[in-house]
Amino acid sequence: MSTSSQEVSVTELETQEPVVEEIDLGKSDYYFNRELSHLQFNARVLNQILDDSHPLLMRLMFSSIFSSNLDEFFEIRVAGLKQQIKYGRETVGADGMSPSQTLQAISEQTHQLVSEQYDHLNNLLIPALEEENIHFLRRADWSAQQREWIAEYFDRELLPVINPIGLDPSHPFPRLVNKSLNFIVELDGKDAFGRETGLAIVPAPRSLPRLVRLPDDVGGPGDHLVFLSSIIHAHADDLFPGMTVKGLYQFRITRNADLVLEEDDMEDLAQALRGELLSRRFGDAVRLEVADNTPEELIQFLLQEFGLNEYECYRVAGPVNLTRMTEVNQLVNRPDLHYPGFTPGMPKEMRHKENLFEVVAKQDILLLHPFQSFTPVIDLLRQAAKDPNVLAIRQTLYRSGSQSEIVAALADAARRGKEVTAVIELRARFDEAENLELASRLQEAGVIVVYGVVGYKTHSKMILIVRREESGLKRYVHLGTGNYHAGNARLYTDYSLLTADNALCEDVHRIFQQLTGMGKALKIKKLFHAPFTLHDKLLELIAKEAENSRQGKKGYILAKFNALTEPKVIEALYKASQAGVQIDLIIRGICCLRPGIPGVSENIRVVSVVGRFLEHTRVFYFYNDGKGSIYASSADWMVRNLLNRVETCFPIEHRELAERVKEELDYYLKDSVSSWELLPDGTYCQREPTEGEERFSAQNHLLATLASGS
Repeated sequence: MSTSSQEVSVTELETQEPVVEEIDLGKSDYYFNRELSHLQFNARVLNQILDDSHPLLMRLMFSSIFSSNLDEFFEIRVAGLKQQIKYGRETVGADGMSPSQTLQAISEQTHQLVSEQYDHLNNLLIPALEEENIHFLRRADWSAQQREWIAEYFDRELLPVINPIGLDPSHPFPRLVNKSLNFIVELDGKDAFGRETGLAIVPAPRSLPRLVRLPDDVGGPGDHLVFLSSIIHAHADDLFPGMTVKGLYQFRITRNADLVLEEDDMEDLAQALRGELLSRRFGDAVRLEVADNTPEELIQFLLQEFGLNEYECYRVAGPVNLTRMTEVNQLVNRPDLHYPGFTPGMPKEMRHKENLFEVVAKQDILLLHPFQSFTPVIDLLRQAAKDPNVLAIRQTLYRSGSQSEIVAALADAARRGKEVTAVIELRARFDEAENLELASRLQEAGVIVVYGVVGYKTHSKMILIVRREESGLKRYVHLGTGNYHAGNARLYTDYSLLTADNALCEDVHRIFQQLTGMGKALKIKKLFHAPFTLHDKLLELIAKEAENSRQGKKGYILAKFNALTEPKVIEALYKASQAGVQIDLIIRGICCLRPGIPGVSENIRVVSVVGRFLEHTRVFYFYNDGKGSIYASSADWMVRNLLNRVETCFPIEHRELAERVKEELDYYLKDSVSSWELLPDGTYCQREPTEGEERFSAQNHLLATLASGS
């Protein structure tokens, strides 16, 4: 090469733009582990015990909710990881952790959380309840009168239903029901047949209360509660006459409760589900809880019997089933220790209106539960059932309860000769038995019942009503982010849209056609519909904000939902952040996205609100070059919702309603009472007001503005 050619090459290199190394957004360091993020949510629930802005009995309720959440976490998530290892089907998620590594981390974190829970119970909640004259009586503190009453109660209510089981060659270790309270008993002496077994098991039937309130004339002033375990402990000798009880210790086993249906070989989903439900109570063991005073040799005996390891054992300083502490609310009449009641609000357009069809025909109605009433949804169905002009009703049901007013209205409509179709998702986890009962009840009333699509849970929330009017047939639709359960509508935050918009009604009609019939996917105009278009549309909307930002325009995304796990959506959000889009995510539970990474996600903020009501709304705002697009959905941003379920995502097009939703989302961003911010290391920090700023609660503000006091 000549000298001149070398000089030209150097000059060209100097004028070229520097090469920017593209960041690998699939790198495992950019993703949190799904299960550990789930545990972080449960930690935030547990933390509510420490928040004295909650009434005392509600703080106790948060302890029970934590236990219930943890039960399901072990029954499904931990059980699933163990199944992967057992059958050699281990898969590594986007975070790069193997099932074995995840189980080890779960054990470490969960042991710490459970230890904190019992510390809060023993050193915070019980003393605080004592100050309110609510007493949990220990056996050592029973008076003579109380001992006499408890002995009579044991003979009358407990002894006839408790069935102790001795352990010997002809009485092997019994199959114990999932999450049941049991006792392992050390015995001395021979029984009537001359046997010296040394050990016995005493299962406590689920029909028995876990807490017993003493009568006022026995307990004295205030409320005096006794644990079932204390009563059984005090009268263990009566269960083994003539023998000496050397020790009696509580334990509880949690089992794999996930249902496995071989859908390829299935002929009748309902029949297959009924058969599988029987096995749920006796799945593989995944956790052992024992009282911390249990001798070590007995703990090792139980671990061996259930095939568990040491890290799967939880030694607890109190009752082994704190979920049942919810019984305190039924036994103690102390409204002053609960949240004050409220009356859900009613939109002015619907107040004192007898014909709801006329109201919805004029304008869209948007309800935010529980701050606004769920009654209009029920009333619309009731009117439809009785209205001679209504010809047909179609509805999806996921978790409604077999005895709900919604179900009663559908049954009434069918009995009146209307064409009523219910798409019931039988596989709504832990509601399967109730949904089977619901299906039978509706079928007996003449409702056409279908179970959706095999392989895809029907999770969308839709009602379609067809009515004959002067202008011809007209359709009315309800679309929601939550379930058709009036009880949940008082506890969960959710949006309901009532509309007669022709395009939306046609879309819902076509989705019902796909669910109940067969054929190719039909073209949908306004709705996004999983598993067909919702995932791609979300990616398009995120990419559009990124492109606008690259062109120097404002890009902004504000979304609220329950969980974010889908890797492609997370990668799209990272790319949008890199393009300069500001992204605010209000995520109640699981979040696998890692915010605050320089060059990747420094423009993404993630907050979680945990308060009086369970945050359940799924609503998404895109700035859209100043136009502002709002969508509400039945779907979270998870793989299962976007790719493996039937879901709907619907636009909020009415300008005033869309502005209202955006304002309500901003309230949650402003929250400094019940809000936690996700940090880059995966921990959450409770948000506090800035200097000079007043504390603000989104839920309390919505209660004050949309509902009224009782």
